[in-house]
Amino acid sequence: MTEKFARHLGIVLGALYGLGFRLLWEVEALQFLGSLVTLSFMFLVPFVIGFIRIYCQCRVTPSLSYTKMITLAWQPIFVFLLVSVVTLLEGSICVAMALPAFMLCASLGGLAAGLCVRLVHRKKRGALFSIVVLPVIVAPLELHFLTRSATYVIEDSIDINAPAAAVWRQLATVSTIESNELPTTFASLIGVPKPIAADMSGQGVGAVRTSHWQKQVQFNEVITSWVENQQMTYRFDIDPERIPDNALDKHVKLGGKYFAPLDGGYFIEVLDSKRSRLTLRTRVEDNTHFGLYSRLWGEVIFHDFHTSLLQLMKTRAQADFAEHQS
Repeated sequence: MTEKFARHLGIVLGALYGLGFRLLWEVEALQFLGSLVTLSFMFLVPFVIGFIRIYCQCRVTPSLSYTKMITLAWQPIFVFLLVSVVTLLEGSICVAMALPAFMLCASLGGLAAGLCVRLVHRKKRGALFSIVVLPVIVAPLELHFLTRSATYVIEDSIDINAPAAAVWRQLATVSTIESNELPTTFASLIGVPKPIAADMSGQGVGAVRTSHWQKQVQFNEVITSWVENQQMTYRFDIDPERIPDNALDKHVKLGGKYFAPLDGGYFIEVLDSKRSRLTLRTRVEDNTHFGLYSRLWGEVIFHDFHTSLLQLMKTRAQADFAEHQS
């Protein structure tokens, strides 16, 4: 086996391994064996992909450097994810969120393969491939014995050169947001829709605030507390069936099986007669098995979203205050 053939074989087998699990674990009848939103798929599958890539290479290049073991293991990962996007198996949001974990785990798998080849050398070759069954063994155990649900709060604040009354006027109904009023953020770059407007039916507790986002995303916020010039809180009322399939990847769909914002609110603190502090708070439920990893992504996306909205409120409140002053 030549070095070129070994390289291509490792890339193809690694990418096919990942695609195989992606397709099989999407089949509803087989989900008792595994699921895409599991530790096994997020961390073990890319580990094995990296292992396959470097194992094939080290069979003909046993002196492969550790640096190359780490980086060459990414090749089948990139092919796997590219095919997933092109064939619409996955959207940009899921790919962006999975990529760091996939690359890290593939590198660890590559290092493990290199060390195995060096230690075992040419003896018991078949035993080295037993690692490919790890996700098959671990995933059913994870599904049956690991149940994880977590809630956490994301909070951001901004100081505004306007009194509380001017800030309050921006909260309930948000007129159409022009494209230049919201910055380009990391969340929008990976495909998360931007808000475009919000309208209220009534005022006070029990009123419904409807948020409209790009890609025809729409959901309700039912007001749970209303103290004029001080706070407006709400609980989210989201029907995932009303969220278009092409708007958000199904594994991160708002109000879906794995991820849902529960409640939130705006809070105004008076700093002085002409300055206020506006805080936006959101409580989120995470039903994935990813723990800290998914929380980090949730906080990145919601901090992005909060910061954009708060800057919008600041700009509009200050313009409103200046208009009332003149």
